[in-house]
Amino acid sequence: MAQYTDAGGLFPTISTERGTISMENGITLQGIGLTYQTQESEVEALRDVSFSVSGGEFVALVGPSGCGKSTLLGVIAGLEQPDSGTVTVCGEVVRGPSRRVGFMPQRDQLFSWRTIRDNVLLGLQIRREHGEEHRRHVDVLLSRYGLDGFARLYPGQLSGGMRQRCALIRTLATDPDLLLLDEPFSALDYQTRLTVSGDIWRIIRSEGKTALLVTHDIAEAVSMADRVVVLSQRPAVVKAIFDMGPLRSLPPLQRRESPLFSRFFDSVWKELELQ
Repeated sequence: MAQYTDAGGLFPTISTERGTISMENGITLQGIGLTYQTQESEVEALRDVSFSVSGGEFVALVGPSGCGKSTLLGVIAGLEQPDSGTVTVCGEVVRGPSRRVGFMPQRDQLFSWRTIRDNVLLGLQIRREHGEEHRRHVDVLLSRYGLDGFARLYPGQLSGGMRQRCALIRTLATDPDLLLLDEPFSALDYQTRLTVSGDIWRIIRSEGKTALLVTHDIAEAVSMADRVVVLSQRPAVVKAIFDMGPLRSLPPLQRRESPLFSRFFDSVWKELELQ
């Protein structure tokens, strides 16, 4: 198994497999390969991609634009079938979409004609799980994360950051074990992005969810994740994995203030440069 060194050798060398970890609510990818057909030719998107995310862990996935990060999320979510390899989510081999997986896309996809509360209830209504108990659970989530005072408002009346928080609460309302986040902050301005990433990090930690974040932003990955997985150019392979070590326990803004932050950032950046 290839070994990957963390930021500047500051902490012990790690590998793509982390030894004994809890996979009860985790992800395991083994030799994932995927080739898709275009009008001109076949394009190999993923080649022998293997890594694991343990239960309760927050992992970020970074790589060059177009390398297949979002495609890989689609495979994990059961929306795309790989040509080779297997994906296991929460101990079960993925053969299609699962209720145990929640997906948060780039845009909040809130319906403008529905109130915030009704938007949060949408996933449950699609599942025909909209009894009184489910509605109370939604109200608890709205209150816990500061949106109860906005429940009767409409998306157009909220800031971009509050809309993203609403989108996450909508995903959490269906009680998934695993959250897949596909560049959920990309549409926000820089200042809002910093604030919202902290909000999302705290909510995911508080709920004890396993999370896999796709992002182009190295600083975002280092500030939020327990580990950062670096993919190569297409066809994507796992190029390196960095454990954030002492930064793991710090919230995003505090991580950015740490003297270790720049060392981790530089290490990830160098791996992306050497493509």
